[in-house]
Amino acid sequence: MNISHKGRVALVLLTVLLVVGIAIWQHYSRVQVAIRVGVLHSLSGPMAISEKPLIDAIHLAIDEANAAGGINGRKIEALVLDCAPDPEHCARQAERLITQEYVEALFGCWTSACREAVRPVVEKHRHLLFYALRYEGLEQSPNIVYGGAVPNQLVMPAVHWALENLGKAGNSRQGVKRVYLVGSDYTFSRVLNLLIKDLLTAHRAEVVGEFYASMQSAAMDEMAADIALQQPDIVFNSISGIDNAPFFNALRARGITADDVPVLSFSVTEVLVAEDTARMAGHYAARNYFQTVNSPENRDFVKKFQERFGSRAVLDSPTEASYVNMKMWIDAAREAGSGSLSSVQRTILRQSLAAPEGIVSLDPITHHAWKVARVGRAREDGQFDIVWESGRPLEPAPFPSYRSREEWDLLLKSLSLAGEQKS
Repeated sequence: MNISHKGRVALVLLTVLLVVGIAIWQHYSRVQVAIRVGVLHSLSGPMAISEKPLIDAIHLAIDEANAAGGINGRKIEALVLDCAPDPEHCARQAERLITQEYVEALFGCWTSACREAVRPVVEKHRHLLFYALRYEGLEQSPNIVYGGAVPNQLVMPAVHWALENLGKAGNSRQGVKRVYLVGSDYTFSRVLNLLIKDLLTAHRAEVVGEFYASMQSAAMDEMAADIALQQPDIVFNSISGIDNAPFFNALRARGITADDVPVLSFSVTEVLVAEDTARMAGHYAARNYFQTVNSPENRDFVKKFQERFGSRAVLDSPTEASYVNMKMWIDAAREAGSGSLSSVQRTILRQSLAAPEGIVSLDPITHHAWKVARVGRAREDGQFDIVWESGRPLEPAPFPSYRSREEWDLLLKSLSLAGEQKS
């Protein structure tokens, strides 16, 4: 059968299109879809101001990795869902990210209540959550990487330093430091003050007051009035982040200054101080990282962060830990040659890196990070002068050894039951 000239031309064009199509298909088949990770932080509500920098830090680490080729040629993509201030909602969002969005890892949660709500979800699916906040300890899960400090890596050494260095000797009776404990009425403060009282007993210090306020309550004036009445040498403060502003305002209204009664806080960061530097200037905070850490790694981190998010962007300890968590996951995925959940779970506990805060390594037994402890004094410009640091990373002990694991579990359960009965 003879083929016309037009038919031959059409056949040649069809052949060329087929060859080009095959080449395009082969090229794009090698370009794999992005590796997705889930991010669970508050985009709305009162916690959004504190949690947004953590999301920014995650994006910065991902941008750096993608610019360097991603994971084995695949880009990383972050899917951010709003947790709001609702732990149960956050747990539902975690379920969605795992079962519908098919993410390879989760990053997020702020409060212990949020983490505790998400924990059964990641354990049920044998998934992986990276948590960046310092917390009260008394927890360990094979499905959580704890990038923040537990009390023996921050609170306990800071309290020991404060008892040795803060407070006017003339206010003490026979050399006994008089301490006032303030906190928010939730798990973190209750557990933390229990641990602090154990340490105070060893130091022969006296607790002259203990006051808890519900989050966003109007009880700060009452708390400040009692502090003014008791005149302690030191106040140890575990009030939740955004509630610190009214607390320090109430102290100022009572004429209580950092020179008279210094406050050592465990939830105050640069992001909070930046809202009104005058409130907290002169008082102290215990963190693993301050923006003023003097190291090449930190100077580079601050420079990149502010180039990406604005020259006035403020960094704090949770932000840095969030960045480090993502960097650890990226390193683990690159070592495994894949970002898949099963691959990263085999390599994540071998990770160690020179972070902005110093060397951070994951402990393969507890799944917690080794951390450097620091104390800073708040300045008028909202930054902190570092007045003490541990000098080396401290080993995590989520269950302090002076009680058995069973005793800690019972104590935690009793505190939880007391909170439920009170509510």
